[in-house]
Parts: sequence; structure tokens; C-alpha cells
Amino acid sequence: MTARPIKPESTLGRTIERLASRQSRIGIIGLGYVGLPLAARFSEVGFAITGFDVDAGKIAELNRDNGFTKYVGRETVQVRFETDFLATDDFARTAECDALIICVPTPLGKYHDPDIGYILDAARRIHPYLREGQIVALESTTYPGTTEGDMLPELLREGLSVGEDFFVVYSPEREDPGNAKFDIRSIPKVVSGVTENCLAAAEALYGAAVDNLVPVSSTRVAEMTKLLENIHRSVNIGLVNEMKTVADRMGIDIFEVIRAAATKPFGFTPYYPGPGVGGHCIPVDPFYLTWKAREYGIHTHFIELAGEINQAMPDFVVEKLMHALNEEGKALKGARVLVLGVSFKKNIDDMRESPSLHVIEGIAAKGGRVSYADPFVPRLKAGHGVSSSYESLHADAATIAAHDAVVIATDHDNFDYDMILREARLIIDTRGRYPATEAKVTRA
Repeated sequence: MTARPIKPESTLGRTIERLASRQSRIGIIGLGYVGLPLAARFSEVGFAITGFDVDAGKIAELNRDNGFTKYVGRETVQVRFETDFLATDDFARTAECDALIICVPTPLGKYHDPDIGYILDAARRIHPYLREGQIVALESTTYPGTTEGDMLPELLREGLSVGEDFFVVYSPEREDPGNAKFDIRSIPKVVSGVTENCLAAAEALYGAAVDNLVPVSSTRVAEMTKLLENIHRSVNIGLVNEMKTVADRMGIDIFEVIRAAATKPFGFTPYYPGPGVGGHCIPVDPFYLTWKAREYGIHTHFIELAGEINQAMPDFVVEKLMHALNEEGKALKGARVLVLGVSFKKNIDDMRESPSLHVIEGIAAKGGRVSYADPFVPRLKAGHGVSSSYESLHADAATIAAHDAVVIATDHDNFDYDMILREARLIIDTRGRYPATEAKVTRA
């Protein structure tokens, strides 16, 4: 797209001016791991925020004192309710917002087909109240063509022209829960628009909150960019997980191998094995591309193979546990097994697609008496990734010693690893926390 002068008296000019002067109210649709930090950032730079969600319980919590801070987890966020931030399920109030940013889930269906139902539902809720001058931005991960081919038709209203009267953009989220090194301001933001004017609106919106923008030529390019980022991680994690199984059979410590390889100053990026992959992105995003690729007659063998390897890792962990118990003269059936950590990565409470849940289910299916300990997740409810309900135990010395085996599934920093090594009878280490030479440690 070639930039052209923007007339201040045009709809786009007025929209950009309102953003520049912080007169705009920003609407965030979907108050989860992506939407709430985004709301916090726009609030920090002077915008009033309206958050939209369909979860009445969350809305009530967010509108109470300290509710916003509870979810965002940042004491520095100062929010004046009703003035700076208001959570609601009344989508008629989208008309009050100059920009609406959609941050809703994009899960997989029963047969690993993309489910963009939440995106379409958000667009349909906006449609009756869409007005001149508004920006509608999509951040949810999805397949190329969603913004223009699926969402835009749901927004269109008679008398309003996209790119002239309202502006539709796509800017993929790059949120990394628990990462203290990077935040929304410092992470470069890919932005795109359905038209040239839409891209200009995207730059005005996100430029107010993010230091570095990366404009691209189309929404399809931006959508594919997000998929590439996460497929890159999925494929490399799949590679190292497969290398782990080979190294294990050969009696080689894969973590020592990775540490050695990582000393090469070029041409190598270290990825680390584990009990599988979790979070919304890595287990899900590759299937969005493989599904869309079939429309073009392409079978993405490489990407799908990585997904299959990563999905098989929880079973590998359970098999290693069974073997280690057998070496001690015990069967998994009836054995007391403690799984340490159930979030998908350390030091957070996010359990989306966590491989730890599959490990718990695998142990239970084999007759193991499984429990878990996680300081970030006090309870697991049946139907939320596990078939039975569990309450978190305290990972103290007595608890560790009372179990036949301990599985380190998520290596939270506040676990006492020295004590665990001292008190545990058997440790199944999926994260490389201990040297492979420790007698009671089995790598998985």
C-alpha cells in the first residue's frame, strides 16, 4: 500500500485526531489473557476503556475494587472504575467506543477444524451498533482470510463503507503470560488493514500504546505471520521432543546435548523438551494452517508430524513412570503418584491445553492414585481437562515422602527442588531440573 495524505476533516482524519488527543474510548472484547493486559496498557497511556465479556462472574469481579489488578497481576496498574475502566456484557455500549479490539478465543473443533465462532459472534454483536469513525481490530489467532472473508461481512451495514466510514484491521497478539522481560509496549506489533486507510487507522491506534509497529501489506499477511511464529515453535519443540526419545534410548542426556549445542554462536537456537506443549497457541495454531492449506490442495506433512510428536509426549512420560516403578518392584496400578505443576508453563496459572492434565489422566487410566501440587492452581474441576476433580496438595517434605513417585511436569521456580530430591522415592523429571546421574531420577 502506498501512503497518501490524510485530510484532517475526513472521517479517518477525525478518528486519528481523537486517538492522538486521547479522547477516544477503547473497547476490548474478550477479557482474558490477551484482552486484559491490552486494556491495562491502553489505560496506562491515557485512554478510557470499556471491557466486553459474556462471563457475568468475571465482569462482577473486574468491576470491584482491585478486581482488575487481580486478573492482570500488576500492582502498577491504577484504574478508576466507571471512568478509566468498566466491564460489561451490554454490547450496545460498543457504540460509545471509537476503537473495538477483539481478543476472543479461537479453539479447535472436535475434529481439529478451526472454530472461529467467537470471532463471528463478536462481529454480530458489534454490527447493530457500528457507526462512522470506528475502528474494529481483530487480534485472535486465525487462518489467512478470516478478517476480510469471514469477519468483515458480519460487520457490514448499509450506508457504511469500509476504509472510508469505518476501519477494519488485523494485528496478531503476541502476549506471553509470565514473561517479565517483554511487555505490550516493548514487543513490536504487526499491523495491517483491509484498505490503505484501515492500515493508517491501525497505526494510529496501536502506535499510541506500542513503541515499534511493523506494518504489512494485507490482513492475510498478518494472519499468516502469527501462524508462522507459533508453527516455528511447534516444529522445533517437536524436533527436540523426538530427539529426546532417541537420546533416551541411547542413554544420552538430551539436556546436556542441548546445552553443548547452544554454545555455537550462529545457526542454532536452543529449544527444550518437556511433557508436551500447552497454551492456546502452539497446540492449536498449526491446525489452523493445515486446515486452510487443504483448500489449496496442500497437505502440510511436516507441520502435522510435529503436532503428532508433541501430542504423544504425555504418553511417553507415563510409560517412563511405569518403567521406573517396575524397576523398583512396583506397579503403576495402585501406586501413589504426585504430579508437580499443572499449568502449561512455569510461574503462571494458565492451564490451557496443558500437557500436565494429559499426564494426570494417563496415570489415572492406568490405575495410579494420582494427586497434584501447584501453588498457582488450587483446584482442578472435572471436565476442565480432567475427568475427576482434584485439590492441590502442598509440595512439602511430608507430601513428597508420602508418594511412590513424583513427576515434575511444570517446573515452577518456587518448588524446593533440593528438598524434593532428598525426600522423594522416585522422580520422573520432564524438565531437566536434575542431573541424569542422580540415582532416583528418571528423565522423561
